[in-house]
Amino acid sequence: MLQLPLVVTAQVDLVLVLVSLLAFWTRLSRLSYPNAVVFDEVYYGQFVSLYMKRVFFIDDSGPPLGHMILAFGAYLGGFDGNFLWNRIGADYPSSVSVWSLRLLPALCGSLCVPLVYLLTLELNFSHLAALGAALLLLLENSLIVQSRFMLLESVLIFFVLLAFLSYLRFHNAPNSSWSRFSWLLLSGASCAAAVGVKYMGVFSYLLLLGVASLHTWNLIGDHTVSHLNVCVQCVCRFMCLVVVPVLLYVFWFYIHLGLLSHSGPHDQLMSSAFQASLQGGLSRITQGQPLEVAYGSQVTLRSSASQPIPCWLHSHRANYPVRYENGRGSSHQQQVTCYPFKDVNNWWIIKDPGKQKLVVGSPPQPVRHGDVIQLVHGMTSRFLNSHDVAAPMSPHAQEVSGYIDFNVSMAAQNLWRVHISNREAESDVWKTILSEVRLVHVNTSAVLKLSGVSLPDWGFRQLEVVAEKLFKGHSSVLGWTVEEHRYGTSQEQKEREAELHSPTHIDIDRKMSFWAKFLELQWKMLTVKQEDSEHKYSSSPLEWITMETNIAYWLHSSTNAQIHLIGNPVSWGVANLSLLAYQLLAAVYLVRRRRGIKDLPDAVWCRFSCLGCVCVGGWVVNFVPFLLMEKTLFLYHYLPALCYLYVLSPALLEHAHTHLLSSAIQRQALGVCVSAVLLTVFLSYRNFCPLTYGSPELSANQLQGLRWRETWDILYRHR
Repeated sequence: MLQLPLVVTAQVDLVLVLVSLLAFWTRLSRLSYPNAVVFDEVYYGQFVSLYMKRVFFIDDSGPPLGHMILAFGAYLGGFDGNFLWNRIGADYPSSVSVWSLRLLPALCGSLCVPLVYLLTLELNFSHLAALGAALLLLLENSLIVQSRFMLLESVLIFFVLLAFLSYLRFHNAPNSSWSRFSWLLLSGASCAAAVGVKYMGVFSYLLLLGVASLHTWNLIGDHTVSHLNVCVQCVCRFMCLVVVPVLLYVFWFYIHLGLLSHSGPHDQLMSSAFQASLQGGLSRITQGQPLEVAYGSQVTLRSSASQPIPCWLHSHRANYPVRYENGRGSSHQQQVTCYPFKDVNNWWIIKDPGKQKLVVGSPPQPVRHGDVIQLVHGMTSRFLNSHDVAAPMSPHAQEVSGYIDFNVSMAAQNLWRVHISNREAESDVWKTILSEVRLVHVNTSAVLKLSGVSLPDWGFRQLEVVAEKLFKGHSSVLGWTVEEHRYGTSQEQKEREAELHSPTHIDIDRKMSFWAKFLELQWKMLTVKQEDSEHKYSSSPLEWITMETNIAYWLHSSTNAQIHLIGNPVSWGVANLSLLAYQLLAAVYLVRRRRGIKDLPDAVWCRFSCLGCVCVGGWVVNFVPFLLMEKTLFLYHYLPALCYLYVLSPALLEHAHTHLLSSAIQRQALGVCVSAVLLTVFLSYRNFCPLTYGSPELSANQLQGLRWRETWDILYRHR
């Protein structure tokens, strides 16, 4: 029987509750101010609008989960996507809920404070050290600024901290408790989310995998654990930390591609098959086209190498010059180029070399891998030709031309062998959009390719097409795809020209599998890079450590109210000193242990080493990769690395207090110094609050007083 009264006993960490409330207050208060686009909101806002309109896009800076989180916040606020994100400082209309746009990043930024508190405890340090770490994060101006706007760094940091906290909870739990694997599952899901927000999350994920691998190796060597238990635990760890993150990573793209079903401005980065799978755009042209290319087919051939701007095999009624500027001669035959615009001169007819007709038979005779064909230009009836004449801009390669019989002993060499690169069988048929084809010149074995060089004025600045015998690089450089296709029905030239000018649209749908789209999107995100230009507020990684730069996020149109990404100089300095002190102390310990001198008990040494693996390792993997990147970098890229140092600093002070200082006077002196530093951190935070929150407005002299470094760019108006 149920016994009354029912009593629930709970332990509440009031310090944790207090720092959490303060975190929510510092990150969420007056979230709608300023009611204007702030710095990179102009960048992420465009993607949010595309999500609202379900228009496809690709962002080479990272996977889609972060964008979807921002879009979800916009959806909760009823945003319909109808806002033009065209400049920083543009006022949001009353119809846009600015609070909801910024809510989720602000929540993630707020939750980072209690996560740091709990993470310090899981590293087996005291509540006092945990409070110190939470206060450093709480009073960090740059983290507050980055959390309060529609940006992704706070979201990334939240998932990274949650992943490490969950893993350490799993590791520290008793082995007899199988419920601890729920923490391991949460850790794997958080890793997948971190990678799904930004690719920089991969480095923290790899660090966590390294720590987990070390712990698993120690488990395997523990003879007190049965063989069966070891096998089960290894399988569970592999499933939770490898399989689950991979599946979730794919799942983010499944949702992304499911939502973005309409054609958009980024279509040209993708293959013809991908474009045709989207509603609108190319699909309106290619729907219902015959799938199998046959003799007599009229086709346009898109170069697989033409990225990010597409171009199509093209010819026109103009010949190569008799002699080029450098004195070299040409065949003076009709020019063949690659043209980056839709044009009637992009149409070619697939001809059977053994027959004269240029129409599709009944039934159609499909072209297969290995077949020899001729390509006839639709508007001029010239055959695609190549020969042992140097190309105009690439003299190491052969010229490609439309053959003209000048009766000068230059016979036609217009036979091409079809080589389907992505075929599944040797007898595969050449298919519209799906097949990537190489055209191999029969006489010389050279391959038709886009050189990418622009022709001079005589070639109308179009791109050069050549035939090259020795080719290097990815096969896509040599590939061509049939994009538009129809069965030709007109044998006479005049009738054929009229047919080529007519549209090809027929209302039949064609799908592309999710896995094909997923793999292509992965390749594009990793290889297609947008043009990076130098930015006024860009900076190098070495400048981040000493905070030589800042970023002006927002400036009021008529007053001195403004918001800057500036870190708390005091806590920034404490973090740098802690990093240096840990490295020096670890080096001394290691040398002395090598000499057989153990300054620390094994349990304390293990805790000290774990602190270094997580915090110093976390700083390294989130900082060093930027030294190797050739892209525009900003101060906010340093914030994930900085958070690890804020965990390190109080933990290292506790270690020094407990194990390095022997007398009570020394410990009291350390306590006084730490209190003074925390007070200075708070005063520094208060000092820069006007630049963190954009209010109150300061005078020009007051703003000048906040310019602690000559390299900081703080703007103000004299009145």
